[in-house]
Amino acid sequence: MDVLRITLQVLLVLTSALLIPLVLLHKGKGGGLSDMFGGGVSSSIGSSGVAERNLNRITVMVAVLWTVVIILLGLVQRFSS
Repeated sequence: MDVLRITLQVLLVLTSALLIPLVLLHKGKGGGLSDMFGGGVSSSIGSSGVAERNLNRITVMVAVLWTVVIILLGLVQRFSS
């Protein structure tokens, strides 16, 4: 059980660290964090519809994985006691 818990905790840290920049890379719809970090300036990469859709897909997949890892960690914690 300890190996599973450690693996899930490492996976949680990795997905959390990956999710932060993925969310900040999204094109801003108004004055938000993306504008503060230069998202308000239009660039050739950010203006592509394909790149934005791929970024959305990757962000959703990482967010779902992050949620599943949190649920699994809760279940491991509950049933290991």
